[in-house]
Amino acid sequence: MVKILADSTCDLSKELIDKYDIAIIPLYVRLGDDEYLDGVNVTPQELYDWSDKNGETPKTAAASVADIMDIIEKNKADEYVIFTISASMSANNSNCRLAAEELGITEKVHVIDSQNLSTGIGLQIIEACELASAGKSGTEIEEYILALRDKVRASFVIDTLTYLYRGGRCSGLAALLGNALKLHPRIAVKEGAMGPEKKYRGLPKKYIMDYVKDMEAELKTAKKNRVFITHSGCDREVVEMVREYLKGLGRFDEILETRAGAVVSSHCGPGTLGVLFIDEA
Repeated sequence: MVKILADSTCDLSKELIDKYDIAIIPLYVRLGDDEYLDGVNVTPQELYDWSDKNGETPKTAAASVADIMDIIEKNKADEYVIFTISASMSANNSNCRLAAEELGITEKVHVIDSQNLSTGIGLQIIEACELASAGKSGTEIEEYILALRDKVRASFVIDTLTYLYRGGRCSGLAALLGNALKLHPRIAVKEGAMGPEKKYRGLPKKYIMDYVKDMEAELKTAKKNRVFITHSGCDREVVEMVREYLKGLGRFDEILETRAGAVVSSHCGPGTLGVLFIDEA
C-alpha cells in the first residue's frame, strides 16, 4: 500500500482530504510570539485581523523533522509519497527527506518537490491518490508526477498589495500606487517561483472575470478531469460567476472550490482568487 502525504500548503478541503485519505503535515504560522499550526488551530480571518491590527505579516515556518517523522510513523504503509510546497519557497521538502533518513526508510519514501503552491500542489496530489488506488507503486507514481509537474497551471489575481508589501515582496511605493490606482496583479507560478504576469483594474466582478477569460484558450485544452477555484475569502457572487463561466466551457468533469489556508493567505491577503488546472496540450 502507498500512502500519500502532503504539507498543509496544498489547500485541499477537508472533504477532499477525507475522500482521498491524505495525511497532512501542517506548517507553522507565527503571530507575534504565538505559534499555530496551519489548518489546525488558526484561521485565515484570525490571521488577517492580527496582521491589520499590527501592520505586519505573520511569519511562517516549515514543519520540523520531528513533526514529519511522527506523522509518517502514525501512517503505517509499505511506501510513502510526500508532496511539498516548492523547495525554493520552504525548507519543508528538505525536512521531509531528512525525516525519511532519520527513520531509515529512504527507499520507501518518495519526496516530491511540487514546484508549486496551494492547489497547484493539490492537483498533483489527487492524481497521485488515483494512481495509488489503482495499485501503482511509489516509484511509478513519482515518475508520473515528475512528468506531469510542468503542465500544472497555477496563477492568482491579488485584490490588495498590502500583504505582499508587509511580507517584503513589493516596495512600499509600489503598494501605495497599486492600491491607489486599484491595480490587481496576476501572479503565476513557474519553475517553482512566483512572478507577476499582468495587471488588472476595476472592481472584483470585473478584474477577476477579466483574469479568468484571459485563460480561456488554455482552459479549453486543459485536462478534463478537474479544475480548482481557490480563493482566500472572496465575495460569494464573484466565486459563483467564475464557477458559471467554467461550467459554460463544457470542459471539466469537476469544478472544485477550496479556501486558501493560513500560510498561503498570509502572503496574498484576502480577496485573492485563482483558477488552477493541468494543461493537456
